[in-house]
Amino acid sequence: MSHTGTTSDRLTCAPSRAVRELGLKRGEFELAVNLGLIRTVPDERGGGPRVALAEIDRLRSGDGLRDRVATVGTTEGAKLMEVAPTRFTSLARYGLLIPAKFYLNRYRAVVWLYLAEELRQFAAEGCHARLLTARRTPSEIRDALKAGMDRRPRNWRGRHIGFLTRQAGDDPWARAAAVACLLDPADVADIVRDPRERTRLSRCRPRLPAHGAPGSPGAELAETLMTASEPDEVAWFRADLAHSMETARRHHPVGDALSPTPSAEPDPLVPLPAPSAGPDPLVPPPAPSVGRSLPAPPPGPAADRSASTGRTPRHGLLSRLRRRHRRPAGSPRSYRITAG
Repeated sequence: MSHTGTTSDRLTCAPSRAVRELGLKRGEFELAVNLGLIRTVPDERGGGPRVALAEIDRLRSGDGLRDRVATVGTTEGAKLMEVAPTRFTSLARYGLLIPAKFYLNRYRAVVWLYLAEELRQFAAEGCHARLLTARRTPSEIRDALKAGMDRRPRNWRGRHIGFLTRQAGDDPWARAAAVACLLDPADVADIVRDPRERTRLSRCRPRLPAHGAPGSPGAELAETLMTASEPDEVAWFRADLAHSMETARRHHPVGDALSPTPSAEPDPLVPLPAPSAGPDPLVPPPAPSVGRSLPAPPPGPAADRSASTGRTPRHGLLSRLRRRHRRPAGSPRSYRITAG
């Protein structure tokens, strides 16, 4: 018995076909969606997001979609900006260059990737000339780096929360889950005390980039990078989660007709899954441009919140204990972070 396709099936296509039609790699397609360059629509039958055929036609008629999602590492990025790789790394660690992606190489070293288009724009702005051409890196940057500053993980999280909240759309629970997935589970449990609400957040949780099998050293390192860690950053995300939960409860409280009924009592510290471009009320501010006088290090997300909610517990302790319990005896733990 044949089934006639829905209107959505006739006017849209799966991401796999869109990748072929647009001549992109899968990673390039996903980044373009995250950046808002490719618009997706929900599947009428409850499947994953789809791409309208009209959207594919629009993108084909435009110029340089692949160039807009091209990413480079440290060596290529330094060449684009005509600086030494060490200078490039200093600017990135200080927070002036914001990563778009990262991956772990075979040695479990973190390799950061940047949008080539953004690097060209940074280098072309006259106010950055001193940063790029001065014989020595400005003393403010040198002092911060000597103290151990590395804003690359934090800037990646700030960008990724924008990706996630854009994908969540107008669903208040999905937006709350997007914030929760970048927090330590202990922080989530402290803010969201009702286990039914945590279950609902888990069901709405967005998919975060995978880096190795669950429980592997690579996956644990990626989890660390994708979890807010600096005190003011954690305070900002906690405040944002509390605000998002108030909105979600007001619109669709747990137990109403639109809420699924949890099948079982969840673990109160079950890790919630996670993760932008364009302004979003939930997105931490981007790193500032540098003018004639070098500013202080880029402000953290907490700078845009006048108050945080509650105290901040010891972040990651419970998670580390759980991970240690899962790790087989003698399994490797070491890793290093690079600018690559």
